[in-house]
Parts: sequence; C-alpha cells; structure tokens
Amino acid sequence: MVGFISGLSSVPKRGGAVRTNVAGERTERMQRVEEKKKARRDISHVRVPAFDKTLRDLELGQLKRNRVSTLQINIGLTCNQACSHCHVESSPSSKETMPKIVADRLVKLTQAENDISTVDITGGAPEMHQQFRPLVLKFREMGLNVIDRCNLTILEQIPDAANFLAENQVKVVASLPCYTSDNVEAQRGDGVFDSSIAGLQQLNSLGYGIPGSGLELDLVYNPGGAFLPPEQARLEEDYRRELKRAFGIQFTSLITIANMPIKRFADDLRRSNKLEEYLNLLLSKFNPSTVDKVMCVNQIHVAWDGQLYDCDFNYALEMPGTLCHRS
Repeated sequence: MVGFISGLSSVPKRGGAVRTNVAGERTERMQRVEEKKKARRDISHVRVPAFDKTLRDLELGQLKRNRVSTLQINIGLTCNQACSHCHVESSPSSKETMPKIVADRLVKLTQAENDISTVDITGGAPEMHQQFRPLVLKFREMGLNVIDRCNLTILEQIPDAANFLAENQVKVVASLPCYTSDNVEAQRGDGVFDSSIAGLQQLNSLGYGIPGSGLELDLVYNPGGAFLPPEQARLEEDYRRELKRAFGIQFTSLITIANMPIKRFADDLRRSNKLEEYLNLLLSKFNPSTVDKVMCVNQIHVAWDGQLYDCDFNYALEMPGTLCHRS
C-alpha cells in the first residue's frame, strides 16, 4: 500500500489537486463565499469530545489500519440530483470529474496491489462520468469486485447503464431513503421516487436482487431529519414487504446509515437550531463495538483529483491523507 500511495502522489498536482481545466480557477468572489460557508459550518465551538479522546476514555486504544482491501473512488461531483443530505454537495452544476491521467494511474497502481479485492465507485452519479466505464472494465478484467453507488434516477437518463452494470456483474448499492413517495421527495426532490422505483424495476428485470442471480442489489436508508435510523433488521422487513406489495420489487439487503452533520445536512441543522442537539445525540449513541469496522481500517478513499483520504467523509471535510495509525 505504501507503493500505491507514493505512486498516486506522483500524478502532477497543484495544491493537492490535479491540474485540470474542468476544475478551473475560482474567482475571488467564489473564494469569499466558500470562506464564509466554512466559517458558518465550523463546529469547533460545540462541546463535543474528539473521537480519539473518546477512544482513550473508553480504553479502546488507537485506531489502527489493517491491510487495505477496499479502494473507494469518488469519480467526480457531477450528479443529476442535488439531495439535501449530500455530504459532498454534488449537483448538476458541479463540473469536477476524474481526468484520464488519474484513472489510468489508479488502474496501474491497483494492479500492483495484491490486497485490494474491492473497488467502490461513488460520486456524484458515477455513471455520468467519462472514466466510469473504462475503470469498471479494467477492474473487472483484474477480477476485482466493483460496487456502483447508484442514485437509481440516473438509470432513466442513461438507458444502457443498467445493462452495462449487469453485463459486468457490478454490485449496485442504491439510495432509497424510504419506501414512500413523500419521505423520498422531501429529501431528494420532486419526481425522484417514481424514477427510483422505475430504476429498481429495471434492475430486477436484469436479475438484480433476485436470489440465485449473482447480481447483488443493496438499498440504503438514511434519515430525513435530526434523528437516527431505526433498527436495521426490522426496517429491512418493512422495505421488503412494502416494496414487494406495491411494486413487485426485490433486493438483496438494506443498509441503514446515520447522516453526518456536515455540508448541506449541517446547514439544515443550523437553520432548525438542532446542530448541537444532533451532535450530542450521535455522542450518546456511540457504539464502541463498531470501532474496528470504521471505513479507514481497511479502506482508502481517492478523490476525483487524485488526492488521498481516509474516507469520503474526510474528503468532504477537506482533511487529506492521515491514513489512520498503522498497525
């Protein structure tokens, strides 16, 4: 993995980012807006202990990185949606996308790493990006498992996308924050629910989520407000029952996640004066048994510009490359 890190760092960068015309130069006005936004989102004044202090207080020791088995790639921020909870603030107006030079280097370095078994591609909407299909084909040729973080609505806009995923046996992890229209559209926009259901039905027709097909389809639930998800197994039963009853939809499993209080979701929390309350809720529900399963233990995250991060949340917070504490 040291070779992977040093190899990727040799891609030409400017201030930690690849030189690319797509990113462009920010104007002074845009920089001032960003500075004000960062100041508004600063949570250093909130009385919540640091993660490493919590680990010490619970006598859990330092977080240690194991062998890296998963390479997560944020291929770019362009997306056909602008969801209220998005921690990387993707949108149709975002132009950031992975250049070919970074994609090619990722393939070359991954070929030299025997420990990596899974490549997890996220965005944005990964399917919209030029390097998505070449990367999928290369990684599948190498025998690696590939995951596509799909928002489902993109499958209507790119008609052959679902077929491409099925032909290459790409695992689909799809966002569906509820099995009812009102909850989904409050978080993700008008018309998203019907489009998502159509996308799931298309995936089912290709074998995704059908037992014995070998094509995995996981759904992801995240809360629509300042609260935590319900118990995962119970909610999965509800999803299975309601989606099957109303739409004939099947899926492999349900993943429940809590929203990180950063970026757009943090803005919503501030507007409702619930930021500190939500941070303390997260603290009060901290589960020590999950510490050895956090992403940075066996994963690294590569942003669209080639910069390395411990996880995609650190990418969103612009906290590059500590790479945990090595074991």
